Amino acid sequence: MGSQLPHGAVRAYTMGERGARNQPATADDIAAMSRLVTEAVEAGALGFSTSRTLAHRAMDGEPVPGTFAAEDELFGLGRAMAAGGQAIFELAPQGAAGEDIVGPKRELDWMRRLSGEIDRPVSFALIQVDADPNLWREQLDLSAAAHQAGSRLHPQIAARPFGMMIGFRGHHAFGHRPTYRRIKTQCGRDELAQRLADPAVKAAILAEEDLPIDPTVLFDGMSAFVQHALGRLYALGDPPDYEPTADRTVAAIAAARGECPLATLYDLMLEADATTMLMLPLFNYADGNCDAIREMMLHPAGVLGLSDGGAHCGMICDASYPTFLLTHWARDRRRGDRLPLEYVIRKQSRDTAQLFGLTDRGTIAPGKKADLNVIDMDKLTLHPAAMAYDLPAGGHRILQGASGYTATIVSGRVTRRDGVDTGARPGRLVRGAR
Repeated sequence: MGSQLPHGAVRAYTMGERGARNQPATADDIAAMSRLVTEAVEAGALGFSTSRTLAHRAMDGEPVPGTFAAEDELFGLGRAMAAGGQAIFELAPQGAAGEDIVGPKRELDWMRRLSGEIDRPVSFALIQVDADPNLWREQLDLSAAAHQAGSRLHPQIAARPFGMMIGFRGHHAFGHRPTYRRIKTQCGRDELAQRLADPAVKAAILAEEDLPIDPTVLFDGMSAFVQHALGRLYALGDPPDYEPTADRTVAAIAAARGECPLATLYDLMLEADATTMLMLPLFNYADGNCDAIREMMLHPAGVLGLSDGGAHCGMICDASYPTFLLTHWARDRRRGDRLPLEYVIRKQSRDTAQLFGLTDRGTIAPGKKADLNVIDMDKLTLHPAAMAYDLPAGGHRILQGASGYTATIVSGRVTRRDGVDTGARPGRLVRGAR
C-alpha cells in the first residue's frame, strides 16, 4: 500500500478555516505547507496530490481545499515535494469533469513548466467529457509534445467508461418516491427486496411524484438525475459488459418491450433479488464505445489509473480495472482491435512502478521484488458489482469479484484466497489459491 499527501488536508491543517474555504495562501502559509510536504515524502509518501476540478466538493458543497490555489502555491509545494526525494505530483486539473473546456489546456502550461523546473513527473486526470468529446485528444497531443521536449507529463487514464452504478442497493431513480421511502424505513434489505417485487408496491411507486429535493443535502437530486438519463443508463448483464451497445440502454430496452422506461428500469434493478446494478457512464463514453480510451492507452507516457474503487465507494466501483484490462482489452473486445497481452501487463506493472520511482519492482528480473499471479485466461471472468455493508457504522461500498486467478506468489510465498501462507514455495503451487 502506498499513499500520496493530499493538498486539501495539508491546507486545512496549516491554514485552518482560511485553507478550507480556499482563501489565498500567504508566503508564510506556503512555507508552512512546504515543510509538511517535504517531511511526508521523506517519510515515504509516494508524492503530492491536488484537485482543481469543481466536481470535487466537500459534504457542505464547498469546492475541496486547494481547488483555486494560485501558481505560487502549486510551485512552492511542487518544489517541496521534489526536495523530499523521488515523488510524483498528481492532480485532477481544472475542467477535468467537463465543467470548463478551456481550463484543461491552460493547466497543461503550468504543469509542463513545473515538471521541467523540479525534474519530477506530473500526472493528471484525462477523461473524455460530453461537453467537448474531442478535448481529450488536444490534451493528449499537448502532453505528448511536452514529454518529447523533456517535461515529464503523464496523462492518467481510466481503462473503461467512468461513472456511477445504479441500483436499489445504492442510488436510483425512485429514492424520492413516498412509498419507497416508507417501506425502506420499515424493513431490512432482504425484506425490502421482497416488498419491491410486490406488483402493488411497484405500481404505487411508479404512479407517484417525487418528494421535493433538499438543495443543502449532497446528492439529494440523484433520483431526478437518473430519471433523465435513461437513454445512457446501461444494463450490463452477467458477466458484465462495460462496452455495451446502444440497444442495452434502459430507454432502448423499454422501447423494444413497449413499456414505460421507468417501469423497465424498475424491473431491471429488481433482478437478482433487487441487487442488480446498471452503469451510468458520465465520462469516457460520449461516442458510445471505448475507442477514445484505446487511443489514450496507446499514449507513450500514459499511465493506467483513475480507479475510484474507494473514493466514492457507495456509487462507483472501478477497482476491478486490472482484471478488466486483461479480459476486455487483451482478450474479448468485439470490435477486433484488442491490445497485446504483454502491453497491458507492462502498462500495469513496469510502467506504473517506474512512474512512482519504485525501481525495485515492476519486472521479473534477478534481484527484483516480484509478486506473480497465475491466471487461467480462458476462465478469467469479472462478476457483477454488488453492494457490501462492511464499513464502520454500517457504511456500504460496491465490491466486484473475479474468477480465474489460480494462485498468487508473493515474493516467494503462495497464498490462499484468504491470504494465509500455505507453506508452499516457488515450484509448489497450490490449487485454489490466489
